[in-house]
Amino acid sequence: MNRRKKIKQLLQAHQKKASAKLAPRKPKYISKADRLKLEAEAVGDVAQQAD
Repeated sequence: MNRRKKIKQLLQAHQKKASAKLAPRKPKYISKADRLKLEAEAVGDVAQQAD
């Protein structure tokens, strides 16, 4: 019984790791200051293209 339990735990752990690799990942965190910089650059680029 104990040997079965250990094998079952190992197989479940491998399965959990494999499914975690396939799961969609969260996007990389961008700080609020960086988001504001990117937004300002985008607005600046749009303004230059409009001229």
